[in-house]
Amino acid sequence: MFFRKVLLIKERKSLIKKAIRMKLYPECKEVYIQRHQQLWPEMRQMLKEKGILSYSIFLDSETNYLFGYLEIEDEKRWEEISSTKINQKWWRFMEEIMETNPDHSPITQHLEMVFDL
Repeated sequence: MFFRKVLLIKERKSLIKKAIRMKLYPECKEVYIQRHQQLWPEMRQMLKEKGILSYSIFLDSETNYLFGYLEIEDEKRWEEISSTKINQKWWRFMEEIMETNPDHSPITQHLEMVFDL
Protein backbone atom coordinates (compact mmCIF):
# COMPACT_ATOMS: atom_id res chain seq x y z
CA MET A 1 0.00 0.00 0.00
CA PHE A 2 2.81 2.43 0.89
CA PHE A 3 4.62 1.66 -2.38
CA ARG A 4 1.44 2.37 -4.36
CA LYS A 5 1.03 5.78 -2.67
CA VAL A 6 4.64 6.71 -3.39
CA LEU A 7 4.24 5.61 -7.00
CA LEU A 8 1.07 7.68 -7.43
CA ILE A 9 2.74 10.76 -5.94
CA LYS A 10 5.74 10.29 -8.24
CA GLU A 11 3.51 9.85 -11.31
CA ARG A 12 1.47 12.92 -10.40
CA LYS A 13 4.58 15.12 -10.24
CA SER A 14 5.64 14.10 -13.75
CA LEU A 15 2.38 14.98 -15.46
CA ILE A 16 1.74 18.34 -17.07
CA LYS A 17 -1.60 20.07 -16.53
CA LYS A 18 -3.10 22.18 -19.29
CA ALA A 19 -6.27 24.20 -19.60
CA ILE A 20 -7.70 25.60 -22.82
CA ARG A 21 -10.72 27.62 -23.85
CA MET A 22 -12.60 27.24 -27.13
CA LYS A 23 -15.92 28.61 -28.40
CA LEU A 24 -18.90 26.61 -29.57
CA TYR A 25 -21.37 28.15 -32.02
CA PRO A 26 -24.84 28.84 -30.60
CA GLU A 27 -27.30 25.95 -30.78
CA CYS A 28 -24.52 23.38 -31.32
CA LYS A 29 -24.31 21.94 -27.81
CA GLU A 30 -26.15 18.70 -28.55
CA VAL A 31 -24.16 18.01 -31.72
CA TYR A 32 -20.91 18.70 -29.87
CA ILE A 33 -21.85 16.32 -27.06
CA GLN A 34 -22.98 13.62 -29.48
CA ARG A 35 -19.77 13.80 -31.51
CA HIS A 36 -17.66 13.44 -28.40
CA GLN A 37 -19.77 10.58 -27.07
CA GLN A 38 -19.07 8.85 -30.38
CA LEU A 39 -15.38 9.78 -30.48
CA TRP A 40 -13.69 7.77 -33.20
CA PRO A 41 -11.68 4.85 -31.76
CA GLU A 42 -8.62 5.84 -33.81
CA MET A 43 -8.81 9.37 -32.39
CA ARG A 44 -9.03 8.05 -28.84
CA GLN A 45 -6.08 5.71 -29.51
CA MET A 46 -3.94 8.49 -30.98
CA LEU A 47 -4.57 10.73 -27.96
CA LYS A 48 -3.50 7.95 -25.60
CA GLU A 49 -0.42 7.18 -27.72
CA LYS A 50 0.57 10.86 -27.60
CA GLY A 51 0.53 10.83 -23.80
CA ILE A 52 -2.88 12.27 -22.96
CA LEU A 53 -3.56 10.81 -19.52
CA SER A 54 -6.82 12.64 -18.90
CA TYR A 55 -8.94 15.02 -20.96
CA SER A 56 -12.19 16.61 -19.81
CA ILE A 57 -14.22 19.32 -21.52
CA PHE A 58 -16.75 21.53 -19.76
CA LEU A 59 -19.30 23.91 -21.31
CA ASP A 60 -20.48 27.27 -20.01
CA SER A 61 -23.94 27.25 -21.62
CA GLU A 62 -24.44 30.98 -21.05
CA THR A 63 -21.41 31.97 -23.13
CA ASN A 64 -20.85 28.83 -25.26
CA TYR A 65 -17.25 28.71 -24.06
CA LEU A 66 -15.70 25.27 -23.79
CA PHE A 67 -13.11 24.70 -21.09
CA GLY A 68 -10.73 21.80 -21.65
CA TYR A 69 -8.60 20.35 -18.87
CA LEU A 70 -5.82 17.94 -19.80
CA GLU A 71 -3.12 15.98 -18.07
CA ILE A 72 -0.30 15.09 -20.43
CA GLU A 73 3.05 13.32 -20.18
CA ASP A 74 5.16 15.40 -22.52
CA GLU A 75 4.91 18.79 -24.28
CA LYS A 76 6.61 17.56 -27.47
CA ARG A 77 4.20 14.66 -27.88
CA TRP A 78 1.28 17.02 -27.15
CA GLU A 79 2.44 19.34 -29.94
CA GLU A 80 2.69 16.40 -32.39
CA ILE A 81 -1.07 15.81 -32.17
CA SER A 82 -1.94 18.70 -34.48
CA SER A 83 -0.01 17.17 -37.39
CA THR A 84 -1.63 13.73 -37.24
CA LYS A 85 -4.01 12.85 -40.07
CA ILE A 86 -6.74 11.73 -37.68
CA ASN A 87 -6.58 14.99 -35.73
CA GLN A 88 -6.78 17.07 -38.90
CA LYS A 89 -9.77 15.00 -40.00
CA TRP A 90 -11.40 15.64 -36.57
CA TRP A 91 -10.81 19.38 -36.90
CA ARG A 92 -12.58 19.43 -40.28
CA PHE A 93 -15.43 17.40 -38.77
CA MET A 94 -15.83 19.88 -35.90
CA GLU A 95 -15.31 23.20 -37.71
CA GLU A 96 -18.98 23.66 -38.60
CA ILE A 97 -19.96 23.80 -34.91
CA MET A 98 -17.15 25.83 -33.34
CA GLU A 99 -14.89 28.80 -34.00
CA THR A 100 -11.84 27.73 -36.00
CA ASN A 101 -8.66 29.03 -37.59
CA PRO A 102 -8.00 28.91 -41.37
CA ASP A 103 -6.23 25.54 -40.89
CA HIS A 104 -9.50 24.16 -39.36
CA SER A 105 -8.03 23.98 -35.85
CA PRO A 106 -10.23 25.33 -33.08
CA ILE A 107 -9.44 28.86 -31.96
CA THR A 108 -7.87 28.06 -28.62
CA GLN A 109 -6.83 30.22 -25.71
CA HIS A 110 -4.31 28.59 -23.40
CA LEU A 111 -5.21 29.39 -19.81
CA GLU A 112 -2.71 30.22 -17.09
CA MET A 113 -2.79 28.09 -13.96
CA VAL A 114 -3.08 30.37 -10.95
CA PHE A 115 -3.74 27.76 -8.25
CA ASP A 116 -3.07 24.05 -7.82
CA LEU A 117 -3.73 21.91 -4.77
